[in-house]
Amino acid sequence: MPNQKILYITTEMYPYQEDTNLAAVVNKMALKMHNEGNDVRVFMPRFGQISERKFQLHEVIRLSGMNIIINDLDQPLIIKVASLPGERLQVYFIDNEEYFKRKQTYYDDDGSPFEDNDERAIFFARGVIETIKKLNWVPDVIHLNGWMASFVPVYLKTYYGSDTYFKDAKIILSVYNEKNAPLSSKIVEKLQFDNISGLKALENPSFESFVIESMMHVDEIVKGDEFLNENLDKAFNETQTSKSEYLDLDSINTLY
Repeated sequence: MPNQKILYITTEMYPYQEDTNLAAVVNKMALKMHNEGNDVRVFMPRFGQISERKFQLHEVIRLSGMNIIINDLDQPLIIKVASLPGERLQVYFIDNEEYFKRKQTYYDDDGSPFEDNDERAIFFARGVIETIKKLNWVPDVIHLNGWMASFVPVYLKTYYGSDTYFKDAKIILSVYNEKNAPLSSKIVEKLQFDNISGLKALENPSFESFVIESMMHVDEIVKGDEFLNENLDKAFNETQTSKSEYLDLDSINTLY
């Protein structure tokens, strides 16, 4: 159905990241919906390996300048934008010197996950929500891709629970086989600072536990990879949320 406002929230997108199914799928979905006459926006983190010069990113001053408070610390939110190369599709980048300047994505040079991956995910989720509101652009559909994006529905249903801005948006979660890693146990107190507690994901916090948690806070789940790993597949099969098996690109718009 054309003429919809569709928001893609993702951790990866081709060509900013290459060689992953997630990045390729988001690129193809967003372009397909854009070319079918929908108003499509994409939000993703501005990880340090994304070249601002190569992809012609520039700061959007009117959207930047907000601060997001993470565990009682003010973190400045910087919004950058670019057009997908060769297309008239806008991609917005959530940036912050503290969280996203480093060249690695989630792991340091020794292969250990960053201690602040939890804060980075919280900052990304809240940054997207606050920026969309500042844009005064109300999406009909919010399509989540990547573990960091799974923090968005958790925040919408808790911290922003009384906010009616997104109340009519259909929230879709695509689930992918991403490499899993633990999150800091301190995430419990960081979420408590935002009055969020009692999440099952906090029993053993990890990238994967928050993806599984978010399954309870969305309207529709779809397999982003045709075959999911054992934990994700079990959660997918057991959830009471409406769900779809893997859809090829020709069928993806049946979700909307």
